[in-house]
Amino acid sequence: MNNFLGHVVRFIVSAFVLMFVGWVTPQFSVGGFWSALFLALAIAVIGWIVEGIFGSRVTPFGRGIVGFLTSAVVIWVAQFFVGNVSVTMLGAVLAALVIGIIDLFIPISSPFEAGKKKGKAT
Repeated sequence: MNNFLGHVVRFIVSAFVLMFVGWVTPQFSVGGFWSALFLALAIAVIGWIVEGIFGSRVTPFGRGIVGFLTSAVVIWVAQFFVGNVSVTMLGAVLAALVIGIIDLFIPISSPFEAGKKKGKAT
C-alpha cells in the first residue's frame, strides 16, 4: 500500500510540474490538472515501453543527449493520447529542458528506478 501511495504522490507532483511547464514553456499547453495527470501517466507508460525495447540508457529518465531527445519525443507523442494537451516539437524540446532543470532541484525518480530499488532492498 505504501508503494502505491508513493506512485500516486509521484504522479500528482508530476502533474503539477507539467502544469508549471505548460505555463512557462511556449508551444506547450496543458488544459488543466486532470489533463496534466493523464499526461504524466502517458509519459510514464510510453517511457516504460521505450525502456523495455531499447534499455534504460535511451529512456526519458536516461542521462545525456539521447535521453533528453527521447524525453522530448515521448512528450510529443504523449499528446496524442491525452485530451486538452497541445505540444509542438519545439515545445516538447523546451518542455524536456525545463523538466530536466526542475529535476535537478526536485529529483523525482522514475517509477522504474523506484521499482528496481525496492527489488534490491528485499
